[in-house]
Amino acid sequence: MKAKQSAAAVGITLCIGLWAVVSDGAKAQQAALPQASVSAPKTAVQQFKNIQVLKDIPADELIPTMQFVATSLGVECEFCHVHDAFDKDDKKPKQTARKMIEMMLTINQENFEGHREVTCYSCHRGSTNPVAMPPVMSAEMEMSANAHAGAEGSETKIVGGPTGDELIEKYLRAAGGSAAINKVNTRVMEGTISFGDRNIPIDIYSKEPDERISFVHTPDGDSVTAFNGHEGWLAAPKRPVHEMHGPDVDAAAIDADLRFPARLKDACSRTEVRGVEKIGDHDAYFLDCERQEKTPLHLYFDEKSGLLVRLVRFGETALGQLPTQIDYTDYREIEGVNIPYRWTLARPGGRFTIQLSDVRQNVPVDDAKFVKPPAPPEEPKAPAK
Repeated sequence: MKAKQSAAAVGITLCIGLWAVVSDGAKAQQAALPQASVSAPKTAVQQFKNIQVLKDIPADELIPTMQFVATSLGVECEFCHVHDAFDKDDKKPKQTARKMIEMMLTINQENFEGHREVTCYSCHRGSTNPVAMPPVMSAEMEMSANAHAGAEGSETKIVGGPTGDELIEKYLRAAGGSAAINKVNTRVMEGTISFGDRNIPIDIYSKEPDERISFVHTPDGDSVTAFNGHEGWLAAPKRPVHEMHGPDVDAAAIDADLRFPARLKDACSRTEVRGVEKIGDHDAYFLDCERQEKTPLHLYFDEKSGLLVRLVRFGETALGQLPTQIDYTDYREIEGVNIPYRWTLARPGGRFTIQLSDVRQNVPVDDAKFVKPPAPPEEPKAPAK
């Protein structure tokens, strides 16, 4: 996220490990529109104004798709859109973006049997202007290239190593075992969330089944991220509540699962051990977990301890996938269960770290904490003239 964003805005965007929350104008437009029914989800053209290219994608995918474009080009929404008037066509980059999206879709359709092999990021790589000529090698570029080559070569294929089920079973034992994990009904965590050089207090409440709410205590008031088991929302001082949609809900459900190690095996419809990679100073097994009708999870388990040290999940958009990487460290035992006291979440738009200072389990947590706030009353419409 750019430095010009307020701490409160960054807190909302980063706290839940989601990537679909974009500019205030986009969020306000999304919140003001009617929600699609469960039986007949709306398409983008049915819910938003002036959609000319991505007409038939689900309405819930439009905002994440725009975030994918913004991240691929390294820009903010206002690069293409008029602030608070997203349907207007006043800016030339918006017209160009439509042509580029059509070109990308055509390339994939005519050359890759419709599979999404080419995306905005294939050419832009974080720049508004794709580079057409190889640059002259500099010392900095050589170091970067060598580091990249080292990262690419860090994966080691294994022969006769553990299976996916064996890795998950070892992780479950390392986390404390099913008996101890299934006794956890609530967890209350206190600590700080850090982005850049800013450290802000955070409180997190979790409760079975799959309920979680966090409060980032910014100087302007609390930024809230919540999930009640079936729907999620974001709230911030002086801003209306915004609902989660699509892959955001899946990500929130993963974060809210107090018994994730015990449920992981059932969540994976198929697993494949891809090799061994270096995570920090430790070797870790890379496990690809496919899930029914959901994007896969990439899981990295410490080769010695068996604990989960990295999780990568993917948010699906109409133009490509947006990854979110979470690195877990500082595992500590509480009531027979090993949990990370520190985790760093990174996505193309930014990163943050949460460091816990206190954790309590199986303490009372009021159900009222997870009740979604009512929507603000609609402003009366001006009389027709």
